[in-house]
Amino acid sequence: MGKLRCRFGEFAGDDTLGGMDHLVPVPVEVRAVPGDDFAVTAGVGVRAGGAAAAVGELLAEVLRDATGFAVPVDEARGAIALTIDDGIGHPEEYRLAVTRDGVALTAGTARGLFAGVQTLRQLLGEPWAFAGGVVRDRPRFAHRGVMLDVARHFFTVAEVRRFIDGISRYKINVLHLHLTDDQGWRIEIERWPRLAAVGGATQVGGGPGGFYTQREYRELVDYAAARNVTVIPEIDLPGHVNAALVAYPELGPAGVAPAPFTRHGNAKGFSSLAIDQEVTYRFVDDVLREVAALTPGPYLHLGTDETHATPEDGFLAFLARVLPMASQHGKAVIGWHEILRATPPASVIPQYWGRDSSDERMAAAVARGSRVVLSPAHKVYLDMKYDPGTPIGFDWAAFIEVADVYDWDPGTYLAGVPEAAVHGIEGPLWSETLRSYRDAEYLAFPRVAALAELAWSPRAKHDWPDFARRLAAHGPRWTAEGVNFHRSPQIAWVD
Repeated sequence: MGKLRCRFGEFAGDDTLGGMDHLVPVPVEVRAVPGDDFAVTAGVGVRAGGAAAAVGELLAEVLRDATGFAVPVDEARGAIALTIDDGIGHPEEYRLAVTRDGVALTAGTARGLFAGVQTLRQLLGEPWAFAGGVVRDRPRFAHRGVMLDVARHFFTVAEVRRFIDGISRYKINVLHLHLTDDQGWRIEIERWPRLAAVGGATQVGGGPGGFYTQREYRELVDYAAARNVTVIPEIDLPGHVNAALVAYPELGPAGVAPAPFTRHGNAKGFSSLAIDQEVTYRFVDDVLREVAALTPGPYLHLGTDETHATPEDGFLAFLARVLPMASQHGKAVIGWHEILRATPPASVIPQYWGRDSSDERMAAAVARGSRVVLSPAHKVYLDMKYDPGTPIGFDWAAFIEVADVYDWDPGTYLAGVPEAAVHGIEGPLWSETLRSYRDAEYLAFPRVAALAELAWSPRAKHDWPDFARRLAAHGPRWTAEGVNFHRSPQIAWVD
């Protein structure tokens, strides 16, 4: 056998790789045609023009890295054809056919083509061929997300880009960036420069911290968009603001700079903005204006969780003033489900992180017309340990193995929240216990793959034994790419 090369290394080819029966997430319809594989040779090219050109170039780059071939992209020639068909209604639906004569990938939008390319790259096996067959596919939920906490532990631009690459391969299409918290402020705000320079100088454990300049943040957003990932920035308000108060003491009730906070654990909900001071609302408006201008996606996440230091009447008054600001800056609001204490408009999306299967406020919000994002902590919090022996992470919600992420139904999970009201699901990866980006990968993979199938594939296709069998074949690819994944004992990994 030869070796399958990629940007991060190489591994020996294996007959279990590159097959129609190892796709993750599992497609709506898939039919293998043995013996009808398409051989990828030195003369192969990608045919993609117009709106398909950028996705065609991404596919060509993947093939160049893997094979070493030139793989040109041309509008009129190439045996691997990417085509936009306006007759395909869903923006992420795609149709893929692989025969010995070529590859035809069709979708209604570039987003659909990108989803199809992620399937196609899983079909690449030895000796440089795409497995023959037909796929017809579309997602179950619109929002398929992962949250990365860069506030407690800072991750560099290169690390976040690598994270985007890893999650987008499994059709995750939302990266929720938790940009601010007590331990650090991670985005440059030009009208309030000390937020990043001072508030971004620390992190959990007392390390040097860091922040993204506006140029760096915009580049990350653009990089994500090219991979069909929408960045949702979170500015956590009115609590979790110690880093902001270190930078600008006048924003706090005491008007005195607190000490930088670099701890983790149960010390949450102790900080608050001064909700009765006009400077607070000038600050919030400036921050939301600048972040909204940098973020072309439709959402701003305003946090609103664990506001124990904010009086309840102040919390309600704060949201009454701040929610319209986001609208004025052209963004819809997402907030952790505590935002429902303010009975916000139906346009606000609550993100549920509770562990109960019923929540009166969530049901009432849905009855008013809200759609919701589900992130039940005991199912999809990616910072939880896998088991008691996991060296990093928490266990306050649960030990969460791969099967625990997979084994629940978002469409029936919350009483009074039917599937039609579920905008999507998201796995938060909080970073208090992390020491490096490799730790983030270890907690994310392979659970991200289970989350992706839960969010993408139809409920009728969910089958844990079959998923575990398919997932096993992805281990060698992660190993080749240097991904520090957890070798879950629930999976019979392919070596």
